[in-house]
Amino acid sequence: MASTPAGTPARLRRTLTLWDLILYGVIVIQPVAPLSVFGVLSDRGRGHVVTTVLIAMVAMLFTAISYGRMARAYPSAGSAFTYVGQEINPALGYVTGWSMVMDYLLNPMICIIWISQQAHVFAPGVPYSAWAVFFALVFTALNIQGVKTSARVNTALAAGMGVVIAIFFVAAARYIFGNPHDGAAFFTRPFYDPQTWNTKAVLGGTSVAVLTYIGFDGISTLSEEAENPRRNILLATVLTCLVIGVLSAVEVYAAQLVWPASQPYPNMDTAFTFVAGRAWKPLFAIIGFTLVVANFGSGMGAQLGAARLLYGMGRSSALPKSFFGVVDAKRHVPRNNVLFVGALALAGAFFLPWVAAVPSKVLGFLTSGYGKDLGTTTSGYELGANLLNFGALIAFMGVNAAAFVRYYLHEKEKKLSNLLPPVLGFVICLLLWLNLSTMALIFGAVWMAIGIAFGAWKTKGFRSNLVDFELPPEAG
Repeated sequence: MASTPAGTPARLRRTLTLWDLILYGVIVIQPVAPLSVFGVLSDRGRGHVVTTVLIAMVAMLFTAISYGRMARAYPSAGSAFTYVGQEINPALGYVTGWSMVMDYLLNPMICIIWISQQAHVFAPGVPYSAWAVFFALVFTALNIQGVKTSARVNTALAAGMGVVIAIFFVAAARYIFGNPHDGAAFFTRPFYDPQTWNTKAVLGGTSVAVLTYIGFDGISTLSEEAENPRRNILLATVLTCLVIGVLSAVEVYAAQLVWPASQPYPNMDTAFTFVAGRAWKPLFAIIGFTLVVANFGSGMGAQLGAARLLYGMGRSSALPKSFFGVVDAKRHVPRNNVLFVGALALAGAFFLPWVAAVPSKVLGFLTSGYGKDLGTTTSGYELGANLLNFGALIAFMGVNAAAFVRYYLHEKEKKLSNLLPPVLGFVICLLLWLNLSTMALIFGAVWMAIGIAFGAWKTKGFRSNLVDFELPPEAG
């Protein structure tokens, strides 16, 4: 085995093949991605869960092409705010980064909400509030210890989830064909039901379905370890979205045949566990536990990711450096930030469900004509998912715009292949963004206004860069 000569800096090895990258992407997104949000999609899209997942896949495929192409230009950066800041404008890059901060902070919140809801279903004698406090403390304690989930553990978890999904498919098929139904319409209704179809509702559901694909952009961070990255990063990003999209569509299609949307769910946030239990009673606990594990891993990772992003902002003095820019000497973890994010996640686990339950007549003064959308039909998990996608869709629009500028406007030869993907990706993401819930648009607009005002004040009208959003390098 060749060794690195003395005095030569160690470099990452290009060992990841195309299939390694696709497997990584599927593991990051998780093969059970649509199951946690199934009930929300059914409620928001009026039963057209399959359609919302497939439309979201189209939007993500165009955006994935833009991500893959931008990874060629910035093989080590791999960040939406870097692409926008470098290709379009530093101020717009900051706005994109600020929207991503909201994503990072909301992800652990919605994971705590979902796990606590599911734990309450398993043990109704323990209130939701107690579970929320418990999981927030566990997330924070483990992250302070610097606990990391290895790639092997992630792979094993993904394989276990795959086995559970396979069992669900078998049970669902036995249930569907073992019970009477009303002919061909029964099998097409999950795609299109003329009695409940509403284009605005379906687009609203699709704006939430984007959550199914969140994480595919992480493939771009492996550019320095991938074989032929200029080709494979793009292919892996697109193929990962395609694999997840098809798998997700089949999962929710089977679920809708087992439990038609016309029948209400006992709990909207944990609806899929009840669907699985109808297909085969033991699956209620098996699927529930599988989703708890999946959301537990996602929540822990999201909390540490948010803490590291805040550390990057603190060390560049965008946030108070004495608090946010400090790393624990023993654990090499930004402990203050972990505690800060943990406290925010716990607060959000109580605040979002409370806000979502406020009657529409109280919030009706915020907008006219949207009382129904602001009412009690929204759950805390749904509100959090909408807010998370508020920031994610802004980032996706930014990446599409950056790809358009770099590969179409700045190129001498104007190719249609460099024009259509980013333009279509941007337009579809904008359409989905506009169809987020009104409450999410209001809270998201407030968040963005605070960030823009802070950035303008800090830089005296964006005359200088506010912050380097790049994450700090890992210690050797």
